[in-house]
Amino acid sequence: MPEGDTVRQAANRLHRALAGTVLTRSDLRVPRFATADLTGRTVLDVTPRGKHLLTRVEGGLTLHSHLRMDGSWRVYANGQRWTGGPAHQIRAILGNTDRTAVGYRLPVLELLRTTDEDRVVGHLGPDLLGPDWDPSLAMANLLRDPALPLGEALLDQRNLAGIGNVYKSELCFLLGVTPWLPVGELPAERAAQLLRLARKLLEYNRDRPVRSTTGRRDPNLFVYGRAARPCLRCRAAVHRADQGDRSRERPTYWCPVCQQGPAPAPGS
Repeated sequence: MPEGDTVRQAANRLHRALAGTVLTRSDLRVPRFATADLTGRTVLDVTPRGKHLLTRVEGGLTLHSHLRMDGSWRVYANGQRWTGGPAHQIRAILGNTDRTAVGYRLPVLELLRTTDEDRVVGHLGPDLLGPDWDPSLAMANLLRDPALPLGEALLDQRNLAGIGNVYKSELCFLLGVTPWLPVGELPAERAAQLLRLARKLLEYNRDRPVRSTTGRRDPNLFVYGRAARPCLRCRAAVHRADQGDRSRERPTYWCPVCQQGPAPAPGS
């Protein structure tokens, strides 16, 4: 599941493959930009911003993409077989004389003026892995609505950028509170740990092929995806429930023994 660390890895792969080279192939397979042609332009850089990717090309243009749940960018040597999915799932192709980047299942893909990037990423809070990281501002953002459940507040990219559903569940476990605890009720000592821990986890995983919050490869996560399996600390069964408004409910995992705070009934 793409989160701030994996999006940064994707940006690094794209940057290494494309930056400083002239595009010899350009194919944007979304109706609005199907006739756009970037061939002959030099790719300047590929920059991550939270969960967004900004591919900047000469002429003042930026290709903005977002991976959401299952989108991906794959890079192939020219002549190599593409393996990211069936052809009908391809939304973008960018290539040079050596490499081809293929975007699969991209729910967001748009071409805009580089000067207009703020329109698509200006709403984001401080990026946990970015040069703009500001923990004081991020905490102030989180506390704007103290009644909001902590899990929902962490997922709101307007508060801080880069945390997704996996890190939400894992951070709440490591803090010993449920994702349904109102963010304003987070004990002061745990609130002080929250952003340091979030940044530490993303930095630890920014270059790792397999994300780990346990410090191990197997098991690599404390609670996420472990419903009905024993908690790694206390051996109680991990619980799962959906969290969020009805339009964007997310599967959420927690240990009913190790984590304090409100929680729905198991399986709800």
